[in-house]
Amino acid sequence: MKKHNFSAGPCILPQEVLKKASEAVVNFNGINLSLIEISHRSKEFVEVMENARSLVKELLDLPEGYSVLFLQGGASLEFLMTAYNLMKIDGKAAYFDTGAWSSKALKEAKLLGEVDVVASSKDKTYNYIPKDYTITNDVDYVHLTSNNTIYGTQFKEFPKSDALLVCDMSSDIFSRELDFSQFDLVYAGAQKNMGPAGTTLVIVKDEILGKTGRTIPSMLDYQIHISKDSMFNTPPVFPVYVSMLTLQWLKDLGGVKAIEKINKEKAALLYAEIDRNSQFKGFAEVEDRSAMNVTFNLTNEANQEVFDKLWNEAGISGIKGHRSVGGYRASIYNAMPIESVQVLINTMQQFEKQVHN
Repeated sequence: MKKHNFSAGPCILPQEVLKKASEAVVNFNGINLSLIEISHRSKEFVEVMENARSLVKELLDLPEGYSVLFLQGGASLEFLMTAYNLMKIDGKAAYFDTGAWSSKALKEAKLLGEVDVVASSKDKTYNYIPKDYTITNDVDYVHLTSNNTIYGTQFKEFPKSDALLVCDMSSDIFSRELDFSQFDLVYAGAQKNMGPAGTTLVIVKDEILGKTGRTIPSMLDYQIHISKDSMFNTPPVFPVYVSMLTLQWLKDLGGVKAIEKINKEKAALLYAEIDRNSQFKGFAEVEDRSAMNVTFNLTNEANQEVFDKLWNEAGISGIKGHRSVGGYRASIYNAMPIESVQVLINTMQQFEKQVHN
């Protein structure tokens, strides 16, 4: 039976990417060596790294003056690296608290300086994006998480201020067209829209670095990683390669503009069914709904066993909601085909008929 993978991450990848990646593990580019056993400094892998960085710049239409890095440690390490590289000694940063990951990010920043939580949606279990906030002039940077996987909310517009703008885009990078010149630093774990777990994309404006007055440990210093072309230490060769393949897949599809159109169609179909179906209710506020993570609950929790049986029988995987929210979460990242979304919708409709009879 075909599986329909709605996992929040690590998540679905394009089938053609998985095929090429599996072939490379056995015999990479016809050299009779595995991708994961060759030197990361070999011309074969250096070309992979260069291609991956080039595709990021092309797909996101990055302006001149930005560096692209493939690092390790996930977004969780970037929570700390952001503060180390941008917060001045005795400095201050502004954070939006819109979910579990932004909450963890601000916790790390507090280790190095003062954190001003300019807005929070914790009062309603993070089911909305705050609109009423003030960013003071004395902060070194502003940090936010563009898409909140657990709660299913997403920033549609970004704050404007004189401070540097930092964004964790782990779960919606490459999913929609944005003007990246508005951001000074963007980071994203690969395991949502870009590749397997194990590498983290960092996009940083070169001119903002080296101005904190603090000594930064080498592994946490963006300038060192830039000077070594993401190879200050041995890079995660397989995740970088699969990310390169996924970015090439996206380019061949028509780029970010093309995938945004598809993503909007998928999200519109699923949200329409949630709003129509008497057995479901959306979790996030309508105006802040994520196009990547669709969160919803049953109107009658007593019917959970019936619905769980139906979606399991339909080959649907990974739609259980996060334990902090409960309910269900359908992650519809770039590689999720619209056919799988329709299978979920059909199952929801079948469920409604079954409990009514």
